[in-house]
Amino acid sequence: MKRLMKALPLLVLVVALVAGVGYRYWETRLAAPLTIDEPVIYEVPEGAGFHRVVAELGERGIIADAWAFRLLTRFDADAVPSLRPGEYRLTPDMTGEDMLERLRRHEMVTYSVTVPEGWTFAQMRAALADAEKLEPVIQGLSDAEVMERLGRAGEHPEGRFFPDTYRYRKGVSDLEILRQAMTRMDEVLAAVWEERAAELPFTTPYEALIMASLIERETGAPEERERIAGVFVRRLEQGMRLQTDPTVIYGMGDDYDGNITRADLREATPYNTYVIEGMPPTPIALPGRASLEAAVDPAEGEALYFVARGDGTHHFSRTLREHNNAVNRYIRNR
Repeated sequence: MKRLMKALPLLVLVVALVAGVGYRYWETRLAAPLTIDEPVIYEVPEGAGFHRVVAELGERGIIADAWAFRLLTRFDADAVPSLRPGEYRLTPDMTGEDMLERLRRHEMVTYSVTVPEGWTFAQMRAALADAEKLEPVIQGLSDAEVMERLGRAGEHPEGRFFPDTYRYRKGVSDLEILRQAMTRMDEVLAAVWEERAAELPFTTPYEALIMASLIERETGAPEERERIAGVFVRRLEQGMRLQTDPTVIYGMGDDYDGNITRADLREATPYNTYVIEGMPPTPIALPGRASLEAAVDPAEGEALYFVARGDGTHHFSRTLREHNNAVNRYIRNR
């Protein structure tokens, strides 16, 4: 008994030493690099627990010592990540601890879909249909059904969605992207409308949205947006028809083949501003913020006409005679 009592401190020391060495070895295994030679995407399944994820990582050869990660639940439960289903990118330069941190922070793989300014809603739908890893919900639905799903039954979709780049994770639906874009347009339009100039020839934010879509489709030169808006506003104030080609094209729909004929200009559609008075009934495209701002704060001036120069900019004219001369000159150049 006395021998045992004398040996006990030594035994405790040995056990503590072994435990310390074992604990240190366990830490080194957690800190070891992942056993992969190239980046991989690992998807945490819906409802998966930590032990299942560790087992799958081991089976796929992403980690070498699955046992070390399983011991986390015993030795350091606070370090066990709260898992969220989704895709995670793992790279060869990452350690096991880096991987745990990525899981803990829910740093999932993201994708993006870009909707340029001036696109139509039909083009936006096509882009969403082609977007990688985006859950298709609206495919097969009519535009009216899509708007009903968004809580906007009876509203025309054109112009209602803000053009931008939208990032998402696998499993997000195309309907959710539309909801984000619709909310964004509502917010931007409301903010811009609050800063509108006085005595505009239209009285609602929706009319400003229509005007912005005309501006967006008429010019790709940022410095011209306010001048284009000024021409349109003055024509409305003087009771002149807007006579803008993009409205004719929009009204032609699938019949547009890249050319506008004289017959097309005379065709009575709800969108042909060579025929109808005022603005078309809906927007003709998805306008960006700059065009929205131009619509509600047009440039002052006397110009009532403009014609494309062929380089992306326009020549502005005050009189019809000057305009006709400019048309002849630039058409001849083309």
